[in-house]
Amino acid sequence: MALLQNHIAAVTGAGSGIGRAIASGYAREGAQVVLLDVNEKAVAEAAREIRDSGGKAQSFALDVTDRGDCISVATQIADKVGQVSILVNNAGIARRNGMLGAADAVIKDWDDIVAINLTGVFNVTHAFLGALRAAKGRIVNIGSIQSFVHLRTPSSPAYTASKHGVLGFTKALAAELGKEGVRVNAIGPGFIETPLNEKVRASDPSLVKIFIDHTPLGRAGKPEDIVGPAIFLASDLSAYVTGSIVMADGGYRTI
Repeated sequence: MALLQNHIAAVTGAGSGIGRAIASGYAREGAQVVLLDVNEKAVAEAAREIRDSGGKAQSFALDVTDRGDCISVATQIADKVGQVSILVNNAGIARRNGMLGAADAVIKDWDDIVAINLTGVFNVTHAFLGALRAAKGRIVNIGSIQSFVHLRTPSSPAYTASKHGVLGFTKALAAELGKEGVRVNAIGPGFIETPLNEKVRASDPSLVKIFIDHTPLGRAGKPEDIVGPAIFLASDLSAYVTGSIVMADGGYRTI
């Protein structure tokens, strides 16, 4: 039997990269998948690919920074698709700038990154909370190795702060919702090759080398490397797991 049969799973940032891979993986395991992304065209294409492969998928445009939009989309999904029992908070951005640049740019980085990576997680979770409580559902938040460390490469303090916040939010919510049967966990990806970092990889191969040299498995990750942990945390295989983060970083944090 498919591991996610009879579940409806909502995945944010599902138009590309990790979110798109997770949505496809969930569909292969029998879930009806609702793909959410600010890029309406990309997320519609991703949903169509799943349907063309025999899976069940629908897409909705969603701006996770807009609390009203999150509530509206959650209501539409409840009416048109059904009760969401799995939520993956994946939408995020990364900018690798420090605090010593132009003040306007530093402030904009902080505002944009925190609004999407952290407040966005809150907004979407809050919008779907009633459905998840009713379903005794599962929440999977996408953290990072930067949920624990600030990388030795030049890297945004705002991004590090946001991903520390995601892990803290995961633990707090797990403690609060555990007695209601809702499990809340996170995944901590390492350096994953996605459209989000495509330009950086192309323009700064030395930065990529720093990551690879520090990774025991000796390679960058692919979006598909996050799918297995995401299926595990959403399925009954992890029935006694909550408040945890599963690292998928190629061993980066071991050295």
